[in-house]
Amino acid sequence: MSAFERLREIIEGELAHVRPRQHVLSVVSRAIPSQVGSSLRTKLLRLRGVTIGEGTLLFDTPRVRGDEADSLANLRIGKHCVIDVGCNFELGDTLSIGDRATIGPQCLIITTTHELGPREHRAGPVVRRSVVIGDGVWLGARSIVLPGVTIGDGAIVDPGSVVTKDVAAHTRVRGLPARQVEQLAP
Repeated sequence: MSAFERLREIIEGELAHVRPRQHVLSVVSRAIPSQVGSSLRTKLLRLRGVTIGEGTLLFDTPRVRGDEADSLANLRIGKHCVIDVGCNFELGDTLSIGDRATIGPQCLIITTTHELGPREHRAGPVVRRSVVIGDGVWLGARSIVLPGVTIGDGAIVDPGSVVTKDVAAHTRVRGLPARQVEQLAP
């Protein structure tokens, strides 16, 4: 095999998962300044395969990442939601955001983790777990939601909290790991 053929094989392997349409729509969406162009940004994400309910405001294009070509289909955003700037959504499994939810600036939501591997390589096989954000939830700035978590309707996650387990409806949690600090009126 010639050097040119090896190079071509490497390039084809590296670019096998590139989806030009997705890439172009992503670049166009990111070119829109934050805090403006929510309707256009929403339409571009819908063209990329994301389900987004009516009246939802996207103040910035969330960074979405997944290991499958159709991972954007794993993201469902309800009606009348607010997604603030700098959010990151890892979409190895489904992420469902309910109606009227507010996702604060720079929130991170993760749907995959790893099983514990042997001492030679602790990050074992990938484990996929969906995340559900209920109706009316408010995730404060820089909150982190880990795989498999369900946040109940009307709950509040205070800024900077790390949610490692389910949050009951109408409760306020805070901290690392997030713990209930207040019961809210339904």
